Amino acid sequence: MPNIDLFESAFRAAAKTVFHHHPVTVRKALVVTDLAADAALAYAERVKGFLAGLPRAESVTWAIAHGAEVETVGALLERVQHEQPDLVCTYRNLHSGAFRWPYTLGDHVEVLTQVTTVPVLLLPRPDAQAALETRLQDTNRVMAITDHLTGDDKLVSWAVALTSPGGTLFLTHIEDQGTFERYVEVIGKLPGLDTDRARELIGAQLLKEPSEYIDTCAAGLRAAGVDVIVAPEVQMGHHLPVYRELVEEHAIDLLVMNTKDEDQLAMHGLAYPLAVELRGLPLLML
Repeated sequence: MPNIDLFESAFRAAAKTVFHHHPVTVRKALVVTDLAADAALAYAERVKGFLAGLPRAESVTWAIAHGAEVETVGALLERVQHEQPDLVCTYRNLHSGAFRWPYTLGDHVEVLTQVTTVPVLLLPRPDAQAALETRLQDTNRVMAITDHLTGDDKLVSWAVALTSPGGTLFLTHIEDQGTFERYVEVIGKLPGLDTDRARELIGAQLLKEPSEYIDTCAAGLRAAGVDVIVAPEVQMGHHLPVYRELVEEHAIDLLVMNTKDEDQLAMHGLAYPLAVELRGLPLLML
């Protein structure tokens, strides 16, 4: 390799993406239910308790949409447009009996997460009492997940905002094992390239970058006086089973993930299967 290429590679390897904290402020939250007015009010109180760790939680303005007010998807979108909330709190299969079959989020939620720019906090259904009792308690253990954590300041900042003071924020990056093996297989077919060496170096670099970014997250949050413990989870593996294992292992209270994809109308990457499968776990969908 020419000296100029060696120098350029070394320079690029030394460059690090640094986290910049953008504190999230929730001034107004909208709780959307398909319940009657009294039951909707009681559910909203449980949501408020769950989000008690929000910055300046006592100053958040709460709006409640119940029953027939948002029975259609169009009515829901109009209500969101009217309220202009910073956060929408709701649950799967709103105004639908499909909750009996664990294969969908329902029309209301799927459209809401893709059409609006408002983050959606997806909670266990109010009729799933066991899930409410075990999962809707607090936000002491929050996990942000992605397959490309480096540089995702927005994801981290929202996860920080919803982590209770003194709580633990798990910043998680899972590099897809299947994709990595496919590229290593291709490298093995190219003459002049050491496949084992390529596997070692590429694998290490793929995990090094998100690990370094998490270090800057921890340093940046300490410098900003944010009272959270940052715990890294960076590894190679198969996304869905690894995320499920980590959620159980760390007894996660809230999962934070991206749902929008610039290149498609459908929900981003693994967001949909995770949202469908982790039905008892609160999810913040950005």
